[in-house]
Amino acid sequence: FSAVAVARAQVQQEPLVETTEGTSITINCSHPKIQSTELIYWYRQLPGRGPELLVSAHKGSKELPDKAGELSVSADRRWSSLCLGRPRAGDAGVYFCAL
Repeated sequence: FSAVAVARAQVQQEPLVETTEGTSITINCSHPKIQSTELIYWYRQLPGRGPELLVSAHKGSKELPDKAGELSVSADRRWSSLCLGRPRAGDAGVYFCAL
């Protein structure tokens, strides 16, 4: 008999982050149990729509495709931050990270 324990990685985010239109905002995500091979994904879900993948990264920083912001991953990979440079009213929605 053998058992394999799979540790589910946990992520934590602030419940609410607010800004005004055109003012940059940073959303932080904690993932202390991240595995060395896991990527970090950030999604956005706008009202009435399904989730859309914004960006993914393993380490360092990565610009969002439309240059609207940047994903930064801490050196130990336990934290990631999504910075939106000039958010518009239409960017309001639910932003979440996943592994």
